[in-house]
Amino acid sequence: MLLACYGQADVVGDAVRAALAQTYSPMEILISDDASPDATFERIQQAVQGYRGPHHITVRRNSENLGISAHFSQLAQLAQGELLIVAAGDDISEPQRGERLVAHWLSHGKKPDLIASDLLDIDAQGQVHAVLTHTHLDDWSVARWLQARPWLVGASHAWSKRLFDRFGPMQRGAEAEDQIMLLRALLSGGATTLHEPLVRWRRGGLSAKRRVPDLATLRAAMARGNRATLSALQQHLTDAAICNQSDLIKAALRSELARAQYTAAMLDPEASAKNAWQTFVGASDVALGLRLRLLGYTRLPWLYDPLIRLKAKWKISRHPDAANRPAL
Repeated sequence: MLLACYGQADVVGDAVRAALAQTYSPMEILISDDASPDATFERIQQAVQGYRGPHHITVRRNSENLGISAHFSQLAQLAQGELLIVAAGDDISEPQRGERLVAHWLSHGKKPDLIASDLLDIDAQGQVHAVLTHTHLDDWSVARWLQARPWLVGASHAWSKRLFDRFGPMQRGAEAEDQIMLLRALLSGGATTLHEPLVRWRRGGLSAKRRVPDLATLRAAMARGNRATLSALQQHLTDAAICNQSDLIKAALRSELARAQYTAAMLDPEASAKNAWQTFVGASDVALGLRLRLLGYTRLPWLYDPLIRLKAKWKISRHPDAANRPAL
């Protein structure tokens, strides 16, 4: 089990205790803090103090923040087992999670390279609100993935370690590893879904929508998210080349890559008005609405900033999050 933690001091103890309570045995549990600025690492140490159970526990801390993709890659390289169970520091694994995932993998002859299980939607206090069902992945292919991405949450995944043996570590910069690892699996042994809720998925993590108070904050958030998108797209292309699928995947991702490159160019703080206009005119393969919006954000801030501030002031806070979970 790879328990990756960052900035989760208030809840990480629950995640650690859930890992230690796994009924599958023996299990190697790597608990790693990605250079959190708060007391996350100290809370991890407190939660494991005095543990005398059957699992082999490693507690570690990075000297610098690596980010999600590089952090999980680091842990995958350190792990000894064949099956890697992903866990996040703000979620809670059910005690039987490891046992059920291993049984599911063995029943499929260890062929799938990714297993996704369903989730329990919990609020900040830990109260369960619903069961969240993953897309059924057993019949998914690379071609289908290129047409539309399935709904899935990386915090409930398990991966075969051979994915890292074949593709190597994920490059630094991607904020989410779920689709990266799914495409890797589809390029290899395939993926499967275990329709049992084995993770209590806490609201307020990366999937939570954040209120944007002004244009400067919005632009910074867009730039950060777009850098992650570019990193993930580059990872897809790199992985495709390893499997001799470059032409197919490059063609399918062309429009996504064009949008991301356009967004990066327009949000570049060093870009002049002339360069921005040339980028706008030259990006004919990017939707006009996005082109106009980014042109306005960067070249007409006096118009857009008041509108965004007004929207933030009157915005209703009870709305679905980025995973489309309904407001509580």
